[in-house]
Amino acid sequence: MKSRTKKFTIDCAILCSKLPHSREFNACVNQLIRSSSSVGANYRASQRAKSTADFINKLKIVEEEADESNFFLEIILEINKNQELKTEIESLLKEGNEILAIIVASIKTSRNNQNTKK
Repeated sequence: MKSRTKKFTIDCAILCSKLPHSREFNACVNQLIRSSSSVGANYRASQRAKSTADFINKLKIVEEEADESNFFLEIILEINKNQELKTEIESLLKEGNEILAIIVASIKTSRNNQNTKK
């Protein structure tokens, strides 16, 4: 997951470099770069968590940022007029959704394990 979230960050940045510099895209591009880089950075931070609670908290941030990344990818997909980028955007959206599902499952498992220990 560490390399997968890092690749997601990089792939989002590469996509953003291909989008037009216009008012409607700039806001989405800035937000997508911020949220997608947070996915990678916070997942990495979760791997150095000091406790199960800390791990879950860091994964919750990853969950929020992955969902936000997906939102901006959806917006970009809808306003994009360049058909050559459509497949790339859809692929990133699919990856974002897969990362989100894995993170949600990890949070659930960690919470169950934490509750079992008590």
